[in-house]
Amino acid sequence: MLPTKQGHYSPRMEAFAWLAVVLVGYLPGSLPVGLLAGRFKGVDIRTVGSGNIGATNVFRILGKGMGITVLICDIIKGLLPCLFFPAFVVGLFPDGQLPELKTLQLLIGVSAILGHNYPCWLGFKGGKGIATTAGVVGALAPLPFGVCLIAWIIFFVVSRYVSVASIAAAVALPIGVVTLPSSASNRFGLLFWMFLFLGAMAIWKHRKNIQRLMNGTEHRAWGSRKEPAK
Repeated sequence: MLPTKQGHYSPRMEAFAWLAVVLVGYLPGSLPVGLLAGRFKGVDIRTVGSGNIGATNVFRILGKGMGITVLICDIIKGLLPCLFFPAFVVGLFPDGQLPELKTLQLLIGVSAILGHNYPCWLGFKGGKGIATTAGVVGALAPLPFGVCLIAWIIFFVVSRYVSVASIAAAVALPIGVVTLPSSASNRFGLLFWMFLFLGAMAIWKHRKNIQRLMNGTEHRAWGSRKEPAK
């Protein structure tokens, strides 16, 4: 059980504690690893390829090594805050107002994804959040993560489109929560609604990919050369 801080109840202190919860997720999540990788190679990743700072565009423009590095870092941005950062904020809550650990982890995780998708440093124009969402889901709910991973692999192998696989995983995310071995009353609790929100946000972030798929102009994952860095 997480320790609590003894003292008198203060609404301001509780509000500050919740703000801290959001920030310890948002700030690491907002680190633009893809942009930094491009800068390291002398490229502004926002001006080439799809213009996205995520791992897929980095992979396409800068190659396999940089793409895998960005992918791992983006996953870690969601994974580590969920697992370890609640310890940094529990002492800020007034006595008797400390929420459950899962609630803290979930809010920190969602904040990390929002940080990746809407980083304040880049005018709130970030990535699509699939890798960071994978880190959060993997930390909080391994079974739904497995469902999403299987969906991603199947649709990727069949279609050869990363975007199609990512959308399929987003659809599978709330479905994966329903597969959890819990009572009916808990099955559609906070975790389900948060994961439904994350899945919907991921699909929304892929709206341009959906348009390109409909137009037949979407890039496949293989079968084409790496685009040159301009």
